[in-house]
Amino acid sequence: MDDYAEFRHFRYLLAIAEHRGFRAAAAALHTSQPSLSRQVREFQERYGVRLFRRLKNGRIVLTPAGEALRVIARDVLETRELALAALEAIHRGEAKLLRVGCTPFIDREICRRAVDLQKALVPASSVRISSGDTAAIMAELRDGRLDAAVLSLPLIDDSLRMEIIKRERLVVCLPSDHSLARKAAMTAADLTANLTVFRRPSQHPEAHARLQELLSEIGVSFEAHTHTSHPQELQEAVQRGDGFALIREGMPLLDGLTTRPIQGVDWTVDTVFIFRRGPNTNVLPVIARNLRRQFMDDEKALLKMPPARARLADANERSSDRKSGPDIRRASGDA
Repeated sequence: MDDYAEFRHFRYLLAIAEHRGFRAAAAALHTSQPSLSRQVREFQERYGVRLFRRLKNGRIVLTPAGEALRVIARDVLETRELALAALEAIHRGEAKLLRVGCTPFIDREICRRAVDLQKALVPASSVRISSGDTAAIMAELRDGRLDAAVLSLPLIDDSLRMEIIKRERLVVCLPSDHSLARKAAMTAADLTANLTVFRRPSQHPEAHARLQELLSEIGVSFEAHTHTSHPQELQEAVQRGDGFALIREGMPLLDGLTTRPIQGVDWTVDTVFIFRRGPNTNVLPVIARNLRRQFMDDEKALLKMPPARARLADANERSSDRKSGPDIRRASGDA
């Protein structure tokens, strides 16, 4: 590992990028321009990159690498601040209790890993897990009865911090002996005739409304005949023949059930670790970032599997944290 680059380098480089010049950056950093220029020159020579191009008027423009550096430097410096804040909070004894909320439709593995991370950071701490509907969990977060929650999008609250932890494809759950199970993917017509089992809308109204919009966009019309309050109930309804349902890809299935993708779409359920901002929650950003990295590592391990096994895992074990472009529409939360 190269130990040359230090936090100060990223602070210097970010200042130059933001001020678009060495003189203004040096003034903002309270250092001399020759010293700043020398350190930046040495950094670029060390790593063989060109970050800036100087114009005749003394101003600079960023190269493509320089534009990327602006994002990278902010992330590096923010990580440093979060780590120090967490250490200080642990030293002051502010992280001895973690209260986490989640809904029944959330992957419990995320909560388990959050507990493990809290215990790794503060071995003597206590963790309390609460379960409830999205609206109830959000209310407890806002009034301080909970410190954090694992929920699915969409959520709107600028007072809370959110980190996307896991992104999973939304697939159709149906009986494995149904005639449509022979198909590789479900069409809008298949869903119109059979999609009749849903999570109870009151548990996450925003997610249910978004799902209705997405289904309408591809021409699916439906009347929900069965509403369920728990993933187990939802699968049991499919198992007894009430109709098809939409679930997160990779969920354990009851006997006699299978899943199929929806033809022509890539809808996802986005799970977030959400927490209050404040002096008593400084450990939580570290937990959030570690959760995100863990599930990213899970996805990387999946991609390294031999093709035949990877295809099987993609249908039954997938936990995705892929970045989505503007063309990917997210159902987020109704599974």
